[in-house]
Amino acid sequence: MYAVIEANGRQLKVREGEVVRLDRVEGDVNSTVVFDRILLAHDGDKLIIGGPTVDKATVSATVIRQGKGPTIMAFRYKPKKRVRRRHGHRQPITELRIEKIFLK
Repeated sequence: MYAVIEANGRQLKVREGEVVRLDRVEGDVNSTVVFDRILLAHDGDKLIIGGPTVDKATVSATVIRQGKGPTIMAFRYKPKKRVRRRHGHRQPITELRIEKIFLK
């Protein structure tokens, strides 16, 4: 069983028991997060395509970790001017374990 959800403006294919990384999602560690924008679901027998979302379908997930992603370095310079700028960025992320996909 799998589903395609929309979270933080992005589409993500998830399966039960899978661990996924998303941009920051509100919630404490070990709390439950419910996604209700399900775009597509497959239960093993039939494929359900939403128009635009599947009615009465939800995906529940547990927050495993709130943290930061890898460092992304940005470097900018202007040649022959001695102008150089280097800085890094770490995107806040949330790790989720997909617990259950509910189709009604």
